[in-house]
Formats: sequence, structure tokens, C-alpha cells
Amino acid sequence: VQLQASGGGLVQAGGSLRLSCAASGRTFSTYDMGWFRQAPGKEREFVATINWSGGSTYYADSVKGRFTISRDNAKNTVYLQMDSLKPEDTAVYFCAAGTSAYTRKADYDYWGQGTQVTVSS
Repeated sequence: VQLQASGGGLVQAGGSLRLSCAASGRTFSTYDMGWFRQAPGKEREFVATINWSGGSTYYADSVKGRFTISRDNAKNTVYLQMDSLKPEDTAVYFCAAGTSAYTRKADYDYWGQGTQVTVSS
């Protein structure tokens, strides 16, 4: 599976962005998908995950209530809708695919290249 993330950019605090992650291959619908982020000088951290069917989601406490993960298996794409953005959300955002995957980086076998999100105060 090859993953291509897009949709990042510069936004003011309180604004919104929607990230997309397009996957190649016919097996996208069998993978759990996750979003992670990495700020400068920090470890890559879990943001959100969605299971293969889209029926189950889970979020980091820091984004719960502000971010929404979703997927369209017909389009081989997973999304991250980010609302009420804060300067501390500034990071490179990565999408990832795995089986029986949840919140750990090690759960995921395939990673996209990352897209930069910058939130100004």
C-alpha cells in the first residue's frame, strides 16, 4: 500500500483544515488507518484511528471533540477534519495503514510522506 497525504497548510487559530490520505492498491478496505503528527524536536504522536470498516474510531485526548477521522473505501481515502485548530496542533501530519492497528506507531506497516500543518496565533 502506498499512501499520499495532502491538505496541509497555514491557518489561523480557530480555523479548520481537512487532510486527505489517498491509498493505492485494492486492499485499502482491509486496513485500519491512523493519523499521527510530529512537531519539531518531538516524538511522533498518535492523533486518531479508524478501523477497516469505518465503524470504530478513537482519538488522542488532545484532539477529541475537535478532530474527526473518516474514510471512503470506494475512493481509497481517509480524511482528518480538523476544527478549532490551536497553535499547538502545528506539526507534520502522517497517515498510516496497518492490520489490527490502534494507537501505537508499531501497529502500522505503511506510512505516507507527511503534510505540514501550521497554526498561527
